[in-house]
Amino acid sequence: MSNCTDSTAQLSIKPVTRVGFLLLDHFTMIALASSIEPLRMANQLSAKELYSWHVITETGAPVFASDGLSLTPDSSIKDAPELDMIVVVGGVNITRNFNDKQVSWLQKKARKGVNLGAICTGAYVLAYAGLLDGYHCSVHWECLTILQENFPKVNCNNRLFSINEERFTSSGGSAPLDMFLTLIAREHGSKLSCAVSDMFICDRIRTESDQQRALLRQVNNGGSFKPKLVDVIELMENNLEEPIDLDELAVFVDVSRRQLERMFHKYLDCSPSRYYLRLRLDRARQLLKQSSMSVVEISAACGFISTPHFSRCYRKHIGLSPRDERKMIWSNDGLKPQAINQEKALLSEQVNPFVMLNQEHASLALSNAQAEPSFGSIDLEYDLTCSRVNY
Repeated sequence: MSNCTDSTAQLSIKPVTRVGFLLLDHFTMIALASSIEPLRMANQLSAKELYSWHVITETGAPVFASDGLSLTPDSSIKDAPELDMIVVVGGVNITRNFNDKQVSWLQKKARKGVNLGAICTGAYVLAYAGLLDGYHCSVHWECLTILQENFPKVNCNNRLFSINEERFTSSGGSAPLDMFLTLIAREHGSKLSCAVSDMFICDRIRTESDQQRALLRQVNNGGSFKPKLVDVIELMENNLEEPIDLDELAVFVDVSRRQLERMFHKYLDCSPSRYYLRLRLDRARQLLKQSSMSVVEISAACGFISTPHFSRCYRKHIGLSPRDERKMIWSNDGLKPQAINQEKALLSEQVNPFVMLNQEHASLALSNAQAEPSFGSIDLEYDLTCSRVNY
């Protein structure tokens, strides 16, 4: 059973909430399913049509998800019905997978008072449209850096989801499920929301206060860390542009520098300075792949004393120089043309997507993901530690 509290309000007679999902190219299927399925189950358990949903694309033509599968929408933005809520469904390479027509349509709906939301990386599009200025915003952590850099008026956070009066945003994966369970509880009571959660085998409904990334989860392997180590890493993550000296970090958490070094070696198998360096290089990779900032600007934004020093560290950590990384994405575009041609063929009558081999789906998805900062970020020949990062 999920750990839901009281049973609150009884179901009352309310008009059906009409929810539209605007699918962007290469949206993530898991985020879409995590949003629609709780609405379906709320209807099923209540034996009432509390929600309806409508899938929309710009032209009404099918679009590809990030996994290479295509989905046929119900309508185009031009023919979409009246809606109470519109959710922008983002996915990979978000900065290049939307256009002015979609932005104008969202702005028009906002002027009409339609509640607007976004899941996964979709918040970037709402921010670009100027529709999140002054609002709290959650977005997939991989998109958080570029959204903060490009739209300083948006109150970005690292939470699973954020619900404002007229805006609601969620990070990716299964987080939209928690956001929609919360919305269901607010509109129809927690008894229904808890029942939906139980149907989906959720041990609890996560709240707005839950963070996207549990610190050190990738290297923790189920163990436990000292709270002071977590505090130090939080300080590092919040001070990448102007790195804090290790002696100062030790003072902030009330340990000696030697104790700090021992904690890092014991739990992370590397020195504090190397871990700090990796955080800064990971931020640099996000900016290189998602923004048009120059290498010099990125070097300064990530706390490097000079561009040559940044380039040397980046090459050792990533395996190629910052300029080569940028050139692959923004100039040559890597495997992208091949992926586009595959998509055009599949969406035409030349190829039946239902007979497409699984390997072709996987190849298409991998090609489209090349612009993502996480592309190739884990080397399976090495353990998940920072021991590979050298000065």
